[in-house]
Amino acid sequence: QVQLVESGGGLVQAGGSLRLSCAASGRTFSSYAMGWFRQAPGKEREFVATISQSGAYEDYADSVKGRFTISRDNAKNTVHLQMNSLTPEDTAVYYCAARYGSASCNPAPDYWGQGTQVTVSS
Repeated sequence: QVQLVESGGGLVQAGGSLRLSCAASGRTFSSYAMGWFRQAPGKEREFVATISQSGAYEDYADSVKGRFTISRDNAKNTVHLQMNSLTPEDTAVYYCAARYGSASCNPAPDYWGQGTQVTVSS
């Protein structure tokens, strides 16, 4: 069982940056691929980024490539999402996710966080 708690969301102007963090419980954090998904109002939840257990493999949605960076710290049981050059289209609730025994969380994580709101104003 893994519990995920996100933080770092908020309101930012277009062109700005935010850094999301996700703290995970449990002693086997390094056994999980970690990732981020998002859900905008009226839309389905979509994949944003994922990182493998060791951090050697990363994958991103085309819409965020070159702007977002995922990272993890296995010693601190945390995963981060650095978001730069934000646009209003990035406005959504962002969810941290975990998947056991896989290099990627996409498309079906085992665990979800409660979500953190990111709002980008124009």
